[in-house]
Amino acid sequence: MSKWVKLCSVQEAPGAGEVSEMDVAGLALCVANIAGRFAAIDNWCPHQRGPLGQGWLEGNAVICPLHSWAIDMFSGEVLPPDCGNIAVFPVKREADQILVDIG
Repeated sequence: MSKWVKLCSVQEAPGAGEVSEMDVAGLALCVANIAGRFAAIDNWCPHQRGPLGQGWLEGNAVICPLHSWAIDMFSGEVLPPDCGNIAVFPVKREADQILVDIG
């Protein structure tokens, strides 16, 4: 069941090509703006819980600032040579608000 909540306003969201850490409803999220498309995943890298929102983007992947693991922002898949996956949270824009489904 979906539960859409306000993540932030468009003005508070990361700029194009940027990631940031955001908390909503007790969840720590890594939020990215990839060419104007917003994405949200769990903020903690599955390797050693590095804060992904403090990393950087390379294409569709956020790079963990601790050990450079790459995680796809849309699928949550850890990219080779590493492996694993993390939770992805659907995101949508309504007017000047960014909403996330924490369902």
